[in-house]
Amino acid sequence: MSRESAPSGDRVPVILVAGYLGSGKTTLLNHLLRSSGDTRIGVIVNDFGRINIDALAVAGQVDTALAFGNGCLCCVADADGLDTALARLTQPSAGIDAVVIEASGIAEPRTLVRMVLSSEVPRVDYGGLVEVVDAAEFEASRARHPELDQHLRFADLVVLNKTDRVEADTTDRLVQLVAELSQGTPVLPTAHGRINPELLFDRRTRPARRTEARQLSLDDLLREYHEQHDGHLHDAYQSVEFSTARPVNPRRLMEFIRARPGGLYRAKGFVHFGLPGHDDKFTVHVVGGYVRFTRSRWQRQEPRATSLVLIGTDLDRGNLLSALESCVDAEPDTADENGILHVLRHTDDQGVV
Repeated sequence: MSRESAPSGDRVPVILVAGYLGSGKTTLLNHLLRSSGDTRIGVIVNDFGRINIDALAVAGQVDTALAFGNGCLCCVADADGLDTALARLTQPSAGIDAVVIEASGIAEPRTLVRMVLSSEVPRVDYGGLVEVVDAAEFEASRARHPELDQHLRFADLVVLNKTDRVEADTTDRLVQLVAELSQGTPVLPTAHGRINPELLFDRRTRPARRTEARQLSLDDLLREYHEQHDGHLHDAYQSVEFSTARPVNPRRLMEFIRARPGGLYRAKGFVHFGLPGHDDKFTVHVVGGYVRFTRSRWQRQEPRATSLVLIGTDLDRGNLLSALESCVDAEPDTADENGILHVLRHTDDQGVV
């Protein structure tokens, strides 16, 4: 990736919301805007047609709205137009905490993901591809759009929307079918696009509007979960926390991440490998199959430790904790020094920033 590296805490997640016409993308977006609290969301709305109806539908609710009128984002030849919008929304003075791109119903998801990942805007952080599908029209949509099965496999999260229009047993059957078609991607059944924003990005709670955006720290995230939610599972998503003071084996951790346990959508936190020459603080960011590590120095009084938060749907807490525990070394495994190469392939910069 050619863009300059930016510190992990200075990045703004960019979430792609895709799906065929009528699946409920705009309804989901409006729900996110209404339920995001003090979180400032930048929106790029992309509609097909001469009149951008979707942009009008969100007008007045969003902090900054930019609309493309050329049909679909994937028709932008070199992504310069998208980068211009992202640069405007992610500049520190905008105070934006997350960006949501609502793609047109004819957009190609794989191209959209490639455009965000290849963005040269330093503060852009890939926040995942959310594919919205209509539960009531799912079979008909597959018949009209055979490529839907492929789109599901590209997604990091599938929102099975409009479940209020089908029977409960039909919803259960569709959840299982979509999970099979998407090859293990988390599937979230819902109605009216009502998903908890914290599944996609970290909601902010601040006494006053600040002038500079930042990523929520791990301590903030854990505190918010326990204070606001009392540690209980809710809104069809779960969080699992894992901490250890012992070094983590990089090869085994990457095997865990690549396996992407069922239902796991996001993972973030700090990792301590403790290997000679690689005793830095590694911040990890995982969305679906996307993985990025950022290296930095530990603070003088900061304990060398690993702290992770895993977020998803229908997570098996016991299995996740057991799998992560198996990644822990009693002592750094100097015989497996090459294991760190599996991590370094996913770093922004192979030097300490």
